[in-house]
Amino acid sequence: MNIEQIYTSCLAQASYYIESNGEAAIIDPIRETEPYTQKANDNGTQIKYVFETHFHADFVSGHIDLANKTNSQIIYGPGAKTEYTVYNAEHEEEFSLGSITIKALHTPGHTPESTCYLLIDENGKEHAIFTGDTLFVGDVGRPDLLDGKMTKEELAGMMYDSLNNIIKILPDDVILYPGHGPGSSCGKNLGSETFCTIGKQKQSNYALQDMSKSKFIEILTEGLLPPPQYFFDDARINKNGYENIDNVLSNNLNSLNIEEFEKEISKGALILDTRHQNEFEKGFIPGSINIGIDGMYAIWTGTLIKIDTPLLIVAEIGRENEAISRLARVGYENVVGYLDGGFNEWADTSKKVDTVISITPDEFESRSNEEGKVLDVRKPGEFNESHVESAIHLELSHLESNIANLDPSSKYYVYCRSGYRSMVAASILKANNVNNIVNIYDGINGIKETKEELVS
Repeated sequence: MNIEQIYTSCLAQASYYIESNGEAAIIDPIRETEPYTQKANDNGTQIKYVFETHFHADFVSGHIDLANKTNSQIIYGPGAKTEYTVYNAEHEEEFSLGSITIKALHTPGHTPESTCYLLIDENGKEHAIFTGDTLFVGDVGRPDLLDGKMTKEELAGMMYDSLNNIIKILPDDVILYPGHGPGSSCGKNLGSETFCTIGKQKQSNYALQDMSKSKFIEILTEGLLPPPQYFFDDARINKNGYENIDNVLSNNLNSLNIEEFEKEISKGALILDTRHQNEFEKGFIPGSINIGIDGMYAIWTGTLIKIDTPLLIVAEIGRENEAISRLARVGYENVVGYLDGGFNEWADTSKKVDTVISITPDEFESRSNEEGKVLDVRKPGEFNESHVESAIHLELSHLESNIANLDPSSKYYVYCRSGYRSMVAASILKANNVNNIVNIYDGINGIKETKEELVS
């Protein structure tokens, strides 16, 4: 028996490859099928099942393409209705895989069809459970993603029953393999680890502590931030089906020269610059939005940009395919093309460029008495924990919709936790004609190290 967690950082998402005696099962695959087919081919293994824990809202699953390529069966839990052929497992139905067994456990709460998969090893021992968005390390799935079809209170009540009647009765040594890790918006406060044990979670996870159902519903539904805008689009795509990923890449991976690129800009396409923030600040095409490919690129693109927006990609040379394929992971398939030669090609032709001024925390401390406003773009929980004393709080995900509340004639010192989100924010501000921007390197982390008294 072999279990491999395949973790995709830009989605904060975990999929799983399980193998036993020449047969394999995949749980919650990402859009690209190669990570799974390559493993199976290398091991001389046949992929038999593709298990889906629920209709994902935060990424487009690769289950349809994977099943088509490997002649495997897509398994959902009870009540999952799709526009393509699947097998709906009954609660406690078992599936043989080599010499092991995978048992479907219907655990509604995050969504009505949410189902966990319990792995029973060769000796009949309950070994591991793959929980999708039902149970995370330190948290549980949010109950508010059905867009009014069920109330969050109804789903939270279902989650309470699932946790207490199914999850908590498992042996303490059962390994917990969740669908997401830190950074995911599918829960409120996921822990830093990507796997654990049921026993440890019984001790430390707030959602597994003894409490009444009414108290659990109150705790689970309070303090929920609005989900990223693309969540409902992705859930719909996963229910209804999608175009083959190879066709998507063929349609989107178009090399554009400068003249073609400018023509698409004039038609209203948005420039998405995927370079590292330290490169972006030195020079970029005016109007570009910087979401660096080495951060939570897919999540932030889905959070900040509407799914049907025509996109033009500026990427580091050799990473164009990666930039476009990772957008497809969250259903962003309206890419017009990428700039051939990247930003350097634009700069070499003496086209107009813009820049962002950045300063170190030391320099920020020395300017703390100068005229200007401090803008914190982190999440509310981060801001409440600590922030620069004079800072205005405007979370990145709501920045563009609140730009009218900012004074374009003022200077803004922008920071986040470590510098990734603040450059995204700086690019959004500049694209909206708020131009007197100063980015602070290393964010609040650097400011704390330099001058703790500036932070409250």
